[in-house]
Amino acid sequence: MILADSTGAGSQEPEAGDSPAPASAVIQTPDSKIPAPGISFDPPSADLFANDPIQRATSLEDVATLIAACRACKLCDGRTNTVPGEGPANARLVVVGEGPGRTEDETGRPFVGRAGELLTKILEAIKLPRDQVFICNIVKCRPPENRLPQYDEVAACLPFLHRQIELVKPKAILAMGGTAAQSLLSTKQSLGSLRNQIHRFRGIPVVVTYHPAALLRNPHWKRPTWDDVRIAARLLDD
Repeated sequence: MILADSTGAGSQEPEAGDSPAPASAVIQTPDSKIPAPGISFDPPSADLFANDPIQRATSLEDVATLIAACRACKLCDGRTNTVPGEGPANARLVVVGEGPGRTEDETGRPFVGRAGELLTKILEAIKLPRDQVFICNIVKCRPPENRLPQYDEVAACLPFLHRQIELVKPKAILAMGGTAAQSLLSTKQSLGSLRNQIHRFRGIPVVVTYHPAALLRNPHWKRPTWDDVRIAARLLDD
């Protein structure tokens, strides 16, 4: 099910079974709660695709240029702008959402509008200015009517995301929303079952939480999201 805010930014709304993971999924320590290990996903290395233009891209700007020219799926037909992502090439944290909404399509920037404002506040709460984070989405063009990205659309865009992560080399990744988490970790598990664990993408810790657009609709998810974000902050501090 899609949850969209007034800006058109969409995310997958957790279903009834997507409740926070039970306390048994967390290892108790005297000073803190350390999430248990989760999924470890290691897609093939770049060496196997040396002739791929995406793998030959040596900067985030090069990747953005390739995204702007991409016509690998039908999402390109309805786009105003591609939305490759933004942020420094040496960011310690990468935030991954689902896909661009209406305002993102109009501006070419990720996470703008109400959901973007909330994301900025979330990052500021852990003393991480937005301009120090690389922010992007699973798909780089807006799905029609903010529907969930389809399998072929995700498959066409994932190589861009993988290369962006390779270039940034972040200390941690924050996957916001079910689509982001499932696509990044190559799993069908629900958002609820993926929370409260530290997953790995090519060895990089991945924390899963709710999408800011979902929080605008259901304030009850703000507290668990704050718990998740603090885990990401702890990974950065470590």
